[in-house]
Amino acid sequence: MTRPAVRLGPGDIVLLGLLGPRTRPLRAVLSALGISIGIATMIVVVGISSSGQQALADQLSALGTNLLRAEAQIDGDGRTLPPVPAVAAKMTARIPPVRTASQVANTHAQVRRSQAIPAAEGSGLTVLAAENDLLPVIGAHVASGTFLDPANAAFPTVVLGAVAATRLGITSLEPGGRQPGVWIGDRAFTVVGVLAPSPLAPEIERSVLVGWPAAIGYLKFDDHPTVLYVRVDEAQIDAVRAVLAQTMFPPNPGKILVSRPSDALKAKQISDTTFSGLLLGLAAVALLVGAVGVANTMIISVLERTREIGLRRALGATRRHIRGQFLAESVVLCLLGGLAGAAVGLLVTVDYAASRGWPAVVPVTGIAGGVGAALVLGILAGIHPAVRASRLPPTEALAT
Repeated sequence: MTRPAVRLGPGDIVLLGLLGPRTRPLRAVLSALGISIGIATMIVVVGISSSGQQALADQLSALGTNLLRAEAQIDGDGRTLPPVPAVAAKMTARIPPVRTASQVANTHAQVRRSQAIPAAEGSGLTVLAAENDLLPVIGAHVASGTFLDPANAAFPTVVLGAVAATRLGITSLEPGGRQPGVWIGDRAFTVVGVLAPSPLAPEIERSVLVGWPAAIGYLKFDDHPTVLYVRVDEAQIDAVRAVLAQTMFPPNPGKILVSRPSDALKAKQISDTTFSGLLLGLAAVALLVGAVGVANTMIISVLERTREIGLRRALGATRRHIRGQFLAESVVLCLLGGLAGAAVGLLVTVDYAASRGWPAVVPVTGIAGGVGAALVLGILAGIHPAVRASRLPPTEALAT
C-alpha cells in the first residue's frame, strides 16, 4: 500500500528554514553578517549619493542654474562690437520665459585707492556701470553697506566686488562711520557697499560698480551695455538661449556671444552619472561577497548534517522536502542579513548626512531593492546546497 505524499505548508517550510539558525546561532549570525555588510553598503551608497545629490541640487538651485550671460564681442580697442542698445535688458525682459534681466557696461576707467597713486599704476580692476537690479539676477548680495539704488546711483558712489574690496583694502564698512573713498579717473567716489562673493559672476567680484546715471554723468560713459544677465525658467533655458542674441541686438545677432547653460547645471548632470556608477560597482562587489559567504555556509551545513538528512529521508521526507528545507534556510539567513543591513545602512546614512549638514535622503526603492536583492541572493546561494542535500541516498547518509 502506497503512503500518501506528505505536503508541507508555507509555515512548515519557514520553521524548517529556522531550524539551522536556531541550533547554530553563532554560525547564522556570521553567515548573515556577510549579507548585512553587502546590503548596508548598498543602502549607504544609495543614501549618501542621494543625500549628496540633493545637497548639491539645493546649492545649485540657490546659486541659480537658470542664468544666461550674453555679451558683445570686443574689438582691438577694447570696445564692444557692435555697440549694444541701452534698452537691451528691457527688450530681453519681454521674452515670456524670462524672469528678470539686468546689464552692466565697462566704462574703461581706471580706479585707484587714492589720488597719490599714479594713474599708470592702476589696480587692474574693472569699473562697471551697473543697474540697480543687478544683484538678484546674478544671485549676489551685499556683505557690508548698501547697494546702488535710485537715491545714490546718480551720485559719485561705488560698490566694491569681493576681490576688488580686498585689493583696495576696504573689506567692510562700519554702520554710521566714515565712508572710505576711491579715485576713478580724476574724481573721488564714495564707497557705499561691499559685495559678498558671487560664484555665478566672478567678473563682478573683480569690479568696482558705479550707478548707471553716475557713469554717464561723471565718467563720460557712452550708455552701451557690455554684458547682459538673464534669469529664465529652467525648463525653457535652451529656447531662450536660441533667441537671446536676436532680441538683444537684432541688426547683427552673430556678434553676440551667449553663454551655454550654467556650468553648475552640467556639473549636476555629471555628478548624477558618477554617483550611479559608484553605486553599481560597490553594491555588486559587496553583495557578491555576501552571497559567496552564505553559499559556503550552506555547503558546510549540508556536510555536517548528512545523518540528519538520511534520518529524515528514512522517515518519509522526499527530495523536495529536503530541497525546500535547505533552500528556506538559505533564504532566511539572507533575509535576516538584508533586514539588519538595511537598518544599519539607514542609520549610517542619516548620521553621515547630519554630520555634513545635508538633507538625509534614502529612497524607498533603495531599501526595497536591498531586501529584494537579499531574497534573490538567498535563493541563488541555496540552490546548489539544497540540490546536493536532496540527492544523498538515505542509506549512505545514515552510514556517514
